[in-house]
Amino acid sequence: MKRRHVLTGMLATGTMLGWHRLALANKVTSPVVPLPAANTAKVGTTTAPVVTAPTLTPAQSRSCRAWMTRIIAAQLTAGPTPRWQQRDCVGLVRFAVAESLREHDEKWKRANGMLGTALPPEIDLDQGTQSVRHQWRLADGTLSAYVSAIEMVQENARFRGKDCNLAAPGDLLFFDQGDAQHLMVWMNSYIAYHTGTVTPTDNGLRAVKLRDLQAWRDTRWHPTQDNPNFAGVYRLNFLSA
Repeated sequence: MKRRHVLTGMLATGTMLGWHRLALANKVTSPVVPLPAANTAKVGTTTAPVVTAPTLTPAQSRSCRAWMTRIIAAQLTAGPTPRWQQRDCVGLVRFAVAESLREHDEKWKRANGMLGTALPPEIDLDQGTQSVRHQWRLADGTLSAYVSAIEMVQENARFRGKDCNLAAPGDLLFFDQGDAQHLMVWMNSYIAYHTGTVTPTDNGLRAVKLRDLQAWRDTRWHPTQDNPNFAGVYRLNFLSA
């Protein structure tokens, strides 16, 4: 798909959203991340082992946040890179994480239009923490390169609260609309997300100021404590700061 400039201004108040419908049977009914189910299997059967993901140091976490927001901002301003293939709300998060935790050599910077620009410090992951890039925990305890929006927050993030003042760059805003779930990314001065819909004239990427989002006519998308559809702010588990 041809890349094009999409961020000429912040999203207008009240813009209708074309959310990607996720065929999920389970919905978030509590902001508390559920614990793995107790092992009730009979003798002789096998169950998926509980896997604990590596955690970045505080310094690495801050660098990762900076890279995530830098990479997402690049998709907004220049259009999505062809390497980002699964284009929806959670796909944006997975792509930003994977690109943030890789080595950013000269070839990568040139391909992403970042050569000669000010960039965050490299994260310098060891072999163990490199696995975070493409390993997301699923509801059954196994790991996968793919994870849905609801599994992203239930299995790979921790609840921070329903006050956006608690959000740090790279944190996630999660909305549960019953038959569809949606993620947005806190970018500090604005919020970024993908609508889940791509057309020849619209790549689905959006940026909106918090005050504008809070004023949308459709109150289901207000990130406020009195909105039951706003599950809250979530922080990825591998970030320690």
